Amino acid sequence: MSKVISGDHESFESLLRRFNRQVQQEGILAEVRRAEYYEKPSVKKKRKEAIKRRKSSWKGGWKRA
Repeated sequence: MSKVISGDHESFESLLRRFNRQVQQEGILAEVRRAEYYEKPSVKKKRKEAIKRRKSSWKGGWKRA
């Protein structure tokens, strides 16, 4: 559970903005959406492999020929 502590004279809007940013960085909403329905183990494995491929392709950065 994310928690934000309000500072002195901090508006509700800025507090809510900080909370939303923190929730997004921790990936809480993405996890809840993913767990909303049952995901078969084969689908879960394919998703994880796709993420791994995406991350490994960007490790080297941009290279010019």
